[in-house]
Order: sequence, then C-alpha cells, then structure tokens
Amino acid sequence: MTHCAVPSMIVVQVSAKREAGKEAQSRTGKMKLEVYADRMSQPSRAVIIFCKVNGIDYTELKVDISKREHLTPEFAEINPMKQLPAIVDGKFKLFESHSILIYLACAFPGVADHWYPANLFKRSKIHSVLYWHHSNLRRAADTYVTNTTILPALGHPSNQQAAAEAEKLLFSSLSKIESFWLKGDGPFLLGRNQPSIADLSLVCELMQLEVLDEKDRERLLGPYKKVQQWIKHTRNATSPHFDNVHNILMKVKEKLKNKPLMEANHGGARDIQKRLRSRI
Repeated sequence: MTHCAVPSMIVVQVSAKREAGKEAQSRTGKMKLEVYADRMSQPSRAVIIFCKVNGIDYTELKVDISKREHLTPEFAEINPMKQLPAIVDGKFKLFESHSILIYLACAFPGVADHWYPANLFKRSKIHSVLYWHHSNLRRAADTYVTNTTILPALGHPSNQQAAAEAEKLLFSSLSKIESFWLKGDGPFLLGRNQPSIADLSLVCELMQLEVLDEKDRERLLGPYKKVQQWIKHTRNATSPHFDNVHNILMKVKEKLKNKPLMEANHGGARDIQKRLRSRI
C-alpha cells in the first residue's frame, strides 16, 4: 500500500506542475494584467503596492470614484458589484481585494513565498487574519474616519452614535492586533519574520487614520506600540512603493487641514468623501 502511494503522489505533483506550465505559457500571448483602481481606496493601494513590490507587469486603469465611474455599465462588465479594486488577466476577471492578492501571489512567478506561503497551515492562518479584517478593523476604521473627519470637514452632519460605536470597535481591533495577531518573536502578523498579504492589507487599512487630527490619531494609536512598530516594518519592507502609492492620501491630509477652504469648495471636498467611502 505504501509502496503504491508514493508513485501516485508523484504523478499528481507532475500533473500539477504540467498544468501550471500550461497556464504560464497561455499567459505569454496575453495582454498584461489590468488593475482597475482608485488610489484613494485602501484595498486598491494594497493591490498596487503588491504588484510593484513583486515586479508584476501590469497596467493601472484608474476608475475615478469621485466621478462615479465605478457605477457605469462599462465597469459593471469588469465587476458587477461596482466596487474597487478589480483585475483582468487575459479572459479572467476578479474582484475583492483579498481574493486578488491571493490570486496574484499564486499566479505570477517570482512572488516570494512569505507573501502567501505554500504551506497549508501557514496559509490558513493568513486566511483567518483576512476574514477577521473585514468584520473588524475595516468596518471600524472606515466608519470612524468618515464620521469624525470627512463629514465635519465638509460641513455636513455626522452620525455621532456610529462614530462612538466605530471607536469602540477600532480600539478592540487594535487591541486584538497588539495582543493576539502580533504575538510571537517576529515583527509581522502571526509572529512571522517577513510580511504576508495580510500585513499589507491591514496596514493599508490603518493608513487612512493619517487624515485624522494629529491628537486624535495619537490618542488612538499611541497606546499600541507594537502596532506602530508593525506599521513601520511593513512600510519599510515595501519601500519605496508604499510611500509612493500613499502619496495621494498625504495630499488629502493637507487639504483636510484647511477646513474653511474645503467648506467653500464643496464640489472638490465631496470628491474626497466619495473616494474615501466607496471601496472594498
């Protein structure tokens, strides 16, 4: 029984490699990967940074959320959910940022194993972080920033109850990252020594806190020293692409400091609001 099982496994492995080779060959004649994104979207930034860090040849196609381009019938052909980011690789279309990152890590040669390990156990742990992210950190940070900074800067009323609930969830999420996801000897999530797609996705999420008032940002992040170090490590591990891609967010931060100007220019300010609120 044992003697027969070994050749069978080898056949499966060879077959899998053969199929992977066919897939790589089929890509040769294709147009390069298309990434549909708006850099005001946290998940869009994560996908773009991943492509740049890993040398993936791609064409970035801007879908301007402020102009509602994501709601057009043309974009619905790419992503029926009408949200960003989305990719097209040959005839293959995909949306949802976490799924995109997983696909890119698996489909393109040269991506280092630490981003999405081949080891099933390590890979499953990364999945657990990604699933947790959408229900916790993402919901908290987005709601908090919108109701405490974006809407007031526009002169619009904000939902104080939603902001208060988001703040509690944000503190809870940061505490979980500090005490659980960052436990271990390594500087990255799950105690690893190198970043994964989960590190990139979550750090890009937290970067939107940059638009907050400095005192408020310090109040939120100040107690979490390990989280602050983790952000720096992820930023350094993806340098210089991380800062280059986030440059647009820094420009928004400067604009938000000038609230009277924003209130006098509601059209441009609403563009910022739409971009910050319409993403996956």
